[in-house]
Amino acid sequence: MKNIAVLFENDQCIVLHKPAGLAVQGGEGVGASLDSLLAAEYSPRPLLVHRLDRDTSGVILAAKGKEAAALFSGIFARRETAPGVKKQYLAICSGSPKAAAGTIETTLQVRGAERKAATFYKRLSSGDFSLLELELGTGRMHQIRRHLAAIGNPILGDDKYGDFPLNKKLRKERGLRRLLLHSSRLVIPEGLCGFALDVIAPLPEYFQPFLECPDDAD
Repeated sequence: MKNIAVLFENDQCIVLHKPAGLAVQGGEGVGASLDSLLAAEYSPRPLLVHRLDRDTSGVILAAKGKEAAALFSGIFARRETAPGVKKQYLAICSGSPKAAAGTIETTLQVRGAERKAATFYKRLSSGDFSLLELELGTGRMHQIRRHLAAIGNPILGDDKYGDFPLNKKLRKERGLRRLLLHSSRLVIPEGLCGFALDVIAPLPEYFQPFLECPDDAD
């Protein structure tokens, strides 16, 4: 698939580096999608077992066959209690969380119901903008974006939950064009799927103008 890097592949799954701007699944007003590209490249089509927002880049896994899809779907659904499973993200946010590391825990509206949500974060740099490493404790829609906005540190380039005047200013001054949220790493222990999976997707170049020096004190 042109412009989509394959990070890992075996007889059970394929792990891809999805570029920002590509929808995962088709729908009204959607042209190409990752799902349709997989269908054109593979027969039978690998089945996506988790999602990323259109504007989020990075690691995404598709299973080869219904049995593998059920296995990986179950792993992701149970990740709160499955030891060693990690879905890590990197984000650049406005400002800096007060603590160098912590947990954001709230309830979020999901399809009309209040659901508990937990996001773990570690501050990798701080300043006007901060680079954060984040891990999902739960998997609610737009969870990371909503949680960082809730604590006053919205992700740069977020056109739904972000700081709109700041985004506009950074578009003019630094060329901000994308949501600065990236699915950076996926880890599944061997005991859960029969092989050890630890895949990393490098940070896209458009993050570079917003990266600041790492914290020395933390």
